[in-house]
Amino acid sequence: MEENLKQQDTQIIKIAMFGPESTGKTTLASQLAQEFNTIWIPEFARNYLQDKWDLKQEICSQDDLIPIAIGQTKLENEALSKANKFLFCDTNSLVTKVFSDIYYNNCDPILEKAAKEHNYDLIFLTDVDVAWEADDLRDKPDDREITFATFEKSLIDFKKPYIKLSGNKEERLAKATKIINDLVKARQLGFNSIDFVEIYKRKINLESVEFQFAILRNGIPKINLDRTATINDGIISITKDEATYFSNYFDQKKENLKLKKFVPASGAASRMFKFLNEFLNEFKHGEETINAYINRKKDKNLPIFLVAKEKFPFYNQVLETAKKSIPEFNSFEKDTRDYWFIKTMLSPSFYDFANKPKGILPFHQYESYTATAIEEHLNECLFYASTKNKSNLHFTVSEEHKSCFEDIINEVKPKLENSSNVKIDVKYSFQNKSTDVIALNIEGKPFRDENNEILFRPGGHGALIENLNNLNADIIFIKNIDNVIQNHIDTIALYKKALAGILIQYQEVIYKFMKTLNSETISNDEIAEVVDYIKSKLNISIKPDFVKYTKESKVEHLLTILNRPIRVCGMVKNEGEPGGGPFWVIDKKGKTFLQIIESSQIDTKDENQIKIFESGTHFNPVDLVCGIKDYNGQKFDLTKYIDANSGFVVEKNKNGKPYKAFELPGLWNGAMAKWMTVFVEVPLITFNPVKTVNDLLKPAHQSSK
Repeated sequence: MEENLKQQDTQIIKIAMFGPESTGKTTLASQLAQEFNTIWIPEFARNYLQDKWDLKQEICSQDDLIPIAIGQTKLENEALSKANKFLFCDTNSLVTKVFSDIYYNNCDPILEKAAKEHNYDLIFLTDVDVAWEADDLRDKPDDREITFATFEKSLIDFKKPYIKLSGNKEERLAKATKIINDLVKARQLGFNSIDFVEIYKRKINLESVEFQFAILRNGIPKINLDRTATINDGIISITKDEATYFSNYFDQKKENLKLKKFVPASGAASRMFKFLNEFLNEFKHGEETINAYINRKKDKNLPIFLVAKEKFPFYNQVLETAKKSIPEFNSFEKDTRDYWFIKTMLSPSFYDFANKPKGILPFHQYESYTATAIEEHLNECLFYASTKNKSNLHFTVSEEHKSCFEDIINEVKPKLENSSNVKIDVKYSFQNKSTDVIALNIEGKPFRDENNEILFRPGGHGALIENLNNLNADIIFIKNIDNVIQNHIDTIALYKKALAGILIQYQEVIYKFMKTLNSETISNDEIAEVVDYIKSKLNISIKPDFVKYTKESKVEHLLTILNRPIRVCGMVKNEGEPGGGPFWVIDKKGKTFLQIIESSQIDTKDENQIKIFESGTHFNPVDLVCGIKDYNGQKFDLTKYIDANSGFVVEKNKNGKPYKAFELPGLWNGAMAKWMTVFVEVPLITFNPVKTVNDLLKPAHQSSK
């Protein structure tokens, strides 16, 4: 009997319809067979049970289920030789198994084994959102949702690759057709059916995966630097008086604008405490002194931390916890006290600082309270990102940490609102799973873990261009979660508003030119004026053969250049901080433009490129003000202005197995590569990131009292 329930091996792609009665399985199987020029097999049980009813007026009994399953398997096996690449099955043995459970509360072990072992490249679970149609064999028009849930649970329990299909028959056919074509592409990329379903659920675009795999196998094209951007050659220098003028200009205009502050804040603080984690992992407690460890590891950060630990905003809190958890703490020698202090900071049993987002960590100690970076960002909003007594703040966070952000904001927001008479509206978003990337192993195939599952990784902060694209505002201020300050908030606000004032003035000129270019009476002199502005103010080169264009072609070309989002970026003088800087870049067409470039984008084998990069005079503190609407007030689709080739390749390992993965173009470089870009020099005081915990010892993060 079991032999008659075995499926034949085949290269044919088998797709089964699965679901309760009267959910469109037969219709869909027939449609798909026609769409893909192949055959489909009907439901064996229908003719079998109809004959039984017609001849004996008898309904289905449990004894019929094994013959039905055998008949269905035979139909399927016989059809394989006639199928053209695909075979669509109106039902399968798992449907029979589920009906056995529903009607008889048990299932023959032979049928259950067959249902578990039968494999399909994909199963379409047909929803109950279509009308129930009566016939001689159907008898369950009620409780359809409960029955549907039972069917879906069986797919989950048996770990079958399935996708739910809803909608009318035309919608289902369109969805299913695309899914099947994507399945074929996924198989070509080295994925199995379980992989494909997970990719589908995450809404990851397979064309993007194909592109990323090509990059991982062949390498990323390197940026071609022309020269470094400097003052008066790509970077605008402004005096404090000029900053005040632009700040006031922004204040005059902002009442008619919707403002928003955007803060990427989803990353954990692991890098911030890296040297302390290394100490806990590698210090030979009880065998060596901390000084011996420092000398052995040549650790320059640990002695700074230990000498100044009382200045950290979390010192008293951590110390008290260490004393309470270890009664003999005060009797320890200094090395042991320091060891347990650090362990209390980082242990998952206590504060677990390294695995928490930076935003919720204590950053600044005030006279009567300790402030987190979250609170400092709320406070900053009141100074430069508010209008009409309202301020809009948007954090990108990890889903698991959202409640931590909410707890802090619910506590501090009321006091800030009361003291300022400004309502702060806080929104959150998560990094979209559709931007996750898939790793490759050293053989260039999808990397698989110990459970044979493919490895998905977050696509990097460049994925946040999707989050930014979903915002609706006239002006968006972007600032990293760790770039906050305890002192000089007035200076921070002055230059942030100055950048916004500069942005508004650029937009006003651009919008005026857009209107002129769309006029039927535009003159050659007006075209020349636009060209001069693009070259001298926007630092965008014009094609050499532009002079040969017809007037209509010139207008069209200039509109294309001007009709794009714009960003004004604050730049500080380079003092050796890691990260990107402003450069003139040459594209494949020979055009030069301004861009923020990271060291990983440079060809390290090209001495000239290295020389240009190392001669950079300024650094990008990720202090951006963005305009994301066109001159008609319509939002740009920011995903159209990404340079996909400017991503990054990272090499990591999981459980000792090496892999490569693609990281999406950075939010402020590759993801904004095709924006109009203006670089403005700002004072160093505006740049106060906390890359390591020791950065909290810098004056900007210490009380001025």
